Amino acid sequence: MSVLVVGGAGYIGSHTAKALAASGREVAVLDNLSTGHEEFLRWGEFVRADILDDPASLAALLAERGVKAVMHFASLIQVGESMAEPGSYYRTNLCGVLNLLEGMRNAGVDKLIFSSSAAVYGNPRSVPLTEDHPLLPINPYGWTKRMAEQMMADFGAAHGLRSVSLRYFNAAGASADGEIGEWHDPESHLIPIVLDAALGRREHVAVYGDDYDTPDGTCVRDFIHVEDLAEAHLLALERLEEGGESAAYNLGVGSGRSVLEVIETVRGVTGRPVEVVTADRRPGDPPRLVASSSRAESELGWRPVKGLEEMVESAWKWHRNLHHQG
Repeated sequence: MSVLVVGGAGYIGSHTAKALAASGREVAVLDNLSTGHEEFLRWGEFVRADILDDPASLAALLAERGVKAVMHFASLIQVGESMAEPGSYYRTNLCGVLNLLEGMRNAGVDKLIFSSSAAVYGNPRSVPLTEDHPLLPINPYGWTKRMAEQMMADFGAAHGLRSVSLRYFNAAGASADGEIGEWHDPESHLIPIVLDAALGRREHVAVYGDDYDTPDGTCVRDFIHVEDLAEAHLLALERLEEGGESAAYNLGVGSGRSVLEVIETVRGVTGRPVEVVTADRRPGDPPRLVASSSRAESELGWRPVKGLEEMVESAWKWHRNLHHQG
C-alpha cells in the first residue's frame, strides 16, 4: 500500500515514515519544511508542498502516486503560541485539514490516520483519562484538534471516509539507531530542554509551579516513546486496511512522571548537573495528565514497551550528536 505522510519531515512524522518503510509499504512525504528538516527525509519520495494549497492540487498528487491512505502530522503545536496567535492555528490546523479531506475525497482516498492530542480533553475530571472523557479544550490548539476530529467524522458520514484519531500524550525520545530525534526551534518540550541544560546550552530549567497537589508538587505527565507512537500508527493503518471503522485512541503508558522525576532521570542518565529554578504556574496547566490506553491495547493490539529511562537515553544520544558534543 502507498501511504502519504503529511508532515513527514517533522519529529513524529519522520519516525512513522521510517516505520512504514520498514514494513514494506511505499511512502511519499509531503512537507513544506517550515518546521520540518530535510535531514529527516530519508524514507520515501519527498514532495515539497503545503496543505494550504488548493484541494485540486492535493487530489492530483494523491492520484498520481496511487496513494491509498494518508497519515496527517502537519500542524502548529505550541499551546502558548495558540493563545497569542489563534488565527495562525485555525488557518493551518483546520484549513489544512479541510483541504486534505477535500483532496482525499476527490481522489477517492478513504483512509486517514490523524495526529490528535490529549489537549482535546481540557482539564481532566478524572485520571487516567479515557476516550469517553468529555472533549472540552481550554486553548485554541486543543480546539483545532477537536474540530478536526469532528470534520473527519462529518466526512465519514457524508463520503465514507474512515479515520483513526490518535490522541498523544507527551511524546519523547529518539530512534534507537540515533538517525532521527526531537528537533524543534524554539524548543518547548521538557526532555530536550533539560538535556540542553545538561549540555550547558541553558543555564537552568524553569519548573512552572512546585505547589500542585502531586507527590512532589510538580506537574505529572504521561511520557510515551516516539517509536511506540510510530508503531501505533502502523497498527491503526492495519485496522483500516482490514475494514475497521473510524475510532479515536489515547496513546500513553498509563502512568505519570513528575517534572522533577524527569529532571532527576536526566541527571542520572547524563551524569551531569541540571540547575532548577522555580517559576510561577502557567495558566491552564493541569496537575496530572495520564492516559488510559486500554482501548488501543484491546482494539489495536498496541502496548508501549519503552520507559522513561529509554526515552532519555535515546534522546541524549541524539541531542549530543545534534549539537556535536560527544
